[in-house]
Amino acid sequence: MSEYTVELRGVRKRFGAEEVLRGIDLAVRPGEVTAILGPSGSGKSTLLRVVNHLEKVDAGTVRVAGELVGYRRKGAKLHELSEREILRQRARIGFVFQNFNLFPHLTVLENVALAPVSTQRRRRSEVEAEALELLDRVGLADKAREYPRRLSGGQQQRVAIARALALRPQVVLFDEPTSALDPELVGEVLDVIRDLARDGATLVIVTHEIGFAREVADTVVLMDAGRIVEQGPPAQVLDNPTHARTRAFLAHVL
Repeated sequence: MSEYTVELRGVRKRFGAEEVLRGIDLAVRPGEVTAILGPSGSGKSTLLRVVNHLEKVDAGTVRVAGELVGYRRKGAKLHELSEREILRQRARIGFVFQNFNLFPHLTVLENVALAPVSTQRRRRSEVEAEALELLDRVGLADKAREYPRRLSGGQQQRVAIARALALRPQVVLFDEPTSALDPELVGEVLDVIRDLARDGATLVIVTHEIGFAREVADTVVLMDAGRIVEQGPPAQVLDNPTHARTRAFLAHVL
């Protein structure tokens, strides 16, 4: 077993003429919470998307629990996996998007249970029982038979978190999970993520909530222009940054 749950080495990604990831090295140990900060356009969301192969890397490697993501190595060459193999890998990597991405025609319970039944071939009765437990965990057991349109944004995001957890992932990725929420709904989503962190889940969180990052993260990463410019414990990066770009970013957002 690898000592890291998530490991990126030399990862580069380009969209047309713009290189959005410029040699990213990042390692996350089991049970660690990593918060990724940085200005818009710094590559934070793209970094998350290469972890589960929603975006293909142009160079470098991504591993989850020691397994190469999206490719297999044959000699010196990498060959992309089939779509079925990639879906199998994604089932071990939970992803919570900014805008919930719930299926409007399915109930809350059906949204949470869909992926484990369809991609992991687990028994529906077992999955639905576990889904109800997860909904209870995020405070929404009473909404299991509702449709997403009947829920607030904060409730929909909590359903999205339960859906990610239903796959029993090795890591959960959060892409600015509160950015689409009204301010009064932010706290209920952050409370759920706090509970996951206390329970020892491995989390990688792109966020603009500096105070939240200080509270829950083991490691804070500051990105700018496709590079990691600083990373370390919250007290170091947020209170005593060594890089001028970090100091400028924090002066702007705090």
